[in-house]
Amino acid sequence: MGYYTLFKLIHILAVIVFMGNIFTGLFWMYRANRTSNLNIIHHTMKNIILSDKYFTIPGVIIILIGGFGAALQNHLPMLRTGWIFWPIILFTVSGIAFSWKVAPLQRKISALTSLQEDGFDWVHYRRLYRQWDTWGIVAIITPVIALVMMVLKWPALSILVK
Repeated sequence: MGYYTLFKLIHILAVIVFMGNIFTGLFWMYRANRTSNLNIIHHTMKNIILSDKYFTIPGVIIILIGGFGAALQNHLPMLRTGWIFWPIILFTVSGIAFSWKVAPLQRKISALTSLQEDGFDWVHYRRLYRQWDTWGIVAIITPVIALVMMVLKWPALSILVK
């Protein structure tokens, strides 16, 4: 087995872990939200934050190492190969959505739901949850499109950079 194959395997395994963690986080938070139970919502969000620390963030790093390593080993011009370049852009958009919107909203939701007081501000919570859900969709749709582009090697068109 050559280095290209090893890097590609690392890349694919990291994508599986990364995507699986994001999808399960959205699923469990959706389920917790439906209960309207602050203990369950708080517990779920606290664990989503923890799973991001142990799976999502390391997954991003390993995806990049595996992907760039495979491209370099196979002598693929990343900026002129459309099915590599555009997924990099989409992955970057996902990272920006996660870093600037999703993660801060997760911390706000966790802090808000830890306040188990009478008269809980459900309106504020629902507004934060809708924002988290919306930005979470952005953060997951972009890598899903990137995955499709890479697997199908689409778009085959290359960037006009020489």
